[in-house]
Amino acid sequence: MARILIVDDSPSQLMGMKRIVEKLGHEALTAEDGAAGVEAAKAQKPDLILMDVVMPNLNGFQATRAISKEATTAHIPIVLVTTKDQETDKVWGMRQGAKAYITKPFNENQLIEVIQGLLAGG
Repeated sequence: MARILIVDDSPSQLMGMKRIVEKLGHEALTAEDGAAGVEAAKAQKPDLILMDVVMPNLNGFQATRAISKEATTAHIPIVLVTTKDQETDKVWGMRQGAKAYITKPFNENQLIEVIQGLLAGG
């Protein structure tokens, strides 16, 4: 069982992703903005992070960069899950340290495939 941190300011998105993570048999941790996500990543050391981009306080790009650059959390794969669907957003997100980029609305199988691939070391 993996521990997966879900960072999203939308309660419905948070619950939807949490349901998928738990259905896969993993533990879901949650944070409601980028700053809380960075703190949770440092404190909880999850195996994977699902990160929204458009959030208050610290956006997902900033939070991803902070987690990727921090020695104690740099190993954690981050998946950006966002409504930002431009190629430039994807390129920028990957530059910040994300390992995958999924646009909302996503299909459940797509999310499951990415989660399982990254947890398997891909």
